[in-house]
Amino acid sequence: MELAYIPSPSSGVLYLGPIPLRGYAFSILVGLFVALWIVDRRWVARGGQKGTAWDIAFWAIPFGLVGGRLYHVITDYQLYFGEGRDWVDAFKIWEGGLGIWGAVALGALGAWIGCRRRGIALPPYADAVAPGLALAQAIGRWGNWFNQELYGRETDLPWALHITSTEGGRVPGYYHPTFLYESLWCVGVALLVIWADRRFKLGHGRAFALYVAAYCAGRFWIEYMRVDEAHDILGLRLNNWTAMIVFVLAVVYIVVSAKKRPGREDVVEPGAAAALDGAAGASGGTGTGEKGKADSPEAKGDAGPTEDTEAGEDAKAEEAAKGAESAKGKEDAEAGDDAEEDAEADSGGARSKDGAGSAKKS
Repeated sequence: MELAYIPSPSSGVLYLGPIPLRGYAFSILVGLFVALWIVDRRWVARGGQKGTAWDIAFWAIPFGLVGGRLYHVITDYQLYFGEGRDWVDAFKIWEGGLGIWGAVALGALGAWIGCRRRGIALPPYADAVAPGLALAQAIGRWGNWFNQELYGRETDLPWALHITSTEGGRVPGYYHPTFLYESLWCVGVALLVIWADRRFKLGHGRAFALYVAAYCAGRFWIEYMRVDEAHDILGLRLNNWTAMIVFVLAVVYIVVSAKKRPGREDVVEPGAAAALDGAAGASGGTGTGEKGKADSPEAKGDAGPTEDTEAGEDAKAEEAAKGAESAKGKEDAEAGDDAEEDAEADSGGARSKDGAGSAKKS
């Protein structure tokens, strides 16, 4: 008896009026916009300039899409270049088929180009990107649900995915919804990176490396459950080997980076500080900042009585000082006149004495 299951959509195409929109492409676009919104906020919080994340994404997103498609086509070349296949289908990205490994690798190259053009180092930008990228994957995985692909083994669990399509050799039935497992795992990875970044002040690319390691750990067991066609190497699917190798590299990077460059970058975008200073200066000049408020007519009007009182007191003190100086000058002048009179009197007395002495001698 069927108690519960996850139904598959009857069609992988959504219609916005007369405009058809494939569910796979819609999921990816929504994931990208959510990721960019998060990245922009995290970049500004780390000391970057608003809008920089979008400028770099202009390079990273196209590179990432091409890289993801290349990885898928190369690792599943038999789907496009095998007998009875049409190689033109390799360009039909809307029908599904993006490899996260190629998307991250080539997307990182595009991000590096964008960072170089802005004079920014790639590691701090990658740290800002990490949780947003995980959430973009979580949302984008629902595109596989629209296409009825990437499911696991058969199961009778209440959350089994009901596959109804027979296209591409599918067998209708109830299977593990591995797309849902990976979507939920990516949400957990995003929360883990956000928590660890705040708790340990991750920098120099370590937040991104944590995202990579955590994602690979989940991808390994989810990939092991899938039943779609894939290349096997020593009994393991190719993506299992990729997940193991990338996991080890990410952990090694975290350990080595923590020893060589502990802590977090003090400056992530040199031009951001100058832009903030310029904005502050512009605010002060127009009277919108603190200085502008102090110089505004309202501020002057409020402070008018106090300033007038202080100005009056200063004027009185200055007049008193001038009066004191004038009085002192007058006293000095009178004292000088008295001194001159005394000197003249003394001189006259001396002359009288001399005259008397001369009369006696004669």
